[in-house]
Amino acid sequence: MIGDLEVVLCGTGTSSGIPIIGCRCAVCTSEDWRDRRTRCGACLRFRDAEGHPRMILLDCPPDHREQALQLGLDRCDAILFTHSHVDHVFGLDDVRRYNAVQKSPIEILGDRGTLEELERMFRHVFRPHENVNVSFVASLLATEVRPGEAFERFGLRIEPLPLLHGRLPILGYRIEVAGDDGDPAGGQPGPFPLAYCTDVSAIPPEAWPRLTGLRTLVLDMLRPRQHPTHFTVDQAIETAERIGASRTWFLHMSHEIRHAEVDPTLPPGMRLAWDGIRL
Repeated sequence: MIGDLEVVLCGTGTSSGIPIIGCRCAVCTSEDWRDRRTRCGACLRFRDAEGHPRMILLDCPPDHREQALQLGLDRCDAILFTHSHVDHVFGLDDVRRYNAVQKSPIEILGDRGTLEELERMFRHVFRPHENVNVSFVASLLATEVRPGEAFERFGLRIEPLPLLHGRLPILGYRIEVAGDDGDPAGGQPGPFPLAYCTDVSAIPPEAWPRLTGLRTLVLDMLRPRQHPTHFTVDQAIETAERIGASRTWFLHMSHEIRHAEVDPTLPPGMRLAWDGIRL
């Protein structure tokens, strides 16, 4: 059984981060530290059944280096990617430091389209033999995953979930401790079962059954106004109510959401997340 489990939401902001460059709105100038939001990412830290320390990242945003320093992250065993948008992947170059510390490669997991985009964006990493100069680049091992096909890593059962980000199919992840037979273990620890669902505007019918029985839901909530690729405040609340997790944390919030104003209005069991919160 795994131990010392910790789930951390490293960043909770939208693609521009908060404060936004050149903006003097009430949220961007807020003195409330909960209104300062770096780009979205999360991590799972734990010890596997043999007692070895493990860390799995959920996405790797441009702010990952800052997040890692703030949170004391010093290793990375795998990265689960939801999709290939810049605000979720542009920290990937920085994971080379984990390679140096661990002296081992890092597995990256995502759907085929995401892995292809990562190879295009980070050609210097995936095709280092073409670089003009020999340079220090990340050592990565790519693994394709598919919605509905669960897999196990370090004692965790991880199931990719099909979600929609506008017209773009992306992945969420349902995560729980695996039993000896590979199915979910009884008596899940801490925040498990947990579903991480960022950048969502719709949930396909086939995903709803896999969102039942959650202890923790991490869900996209961009702003009050309509948006073509993200849940609004009302849509996120309605979705969270339908899923019925014991606790829901909202993230990917824009500067139209001021923590001290919106958080107290949420239904019981629902909260706005903030950078560095441990679930």
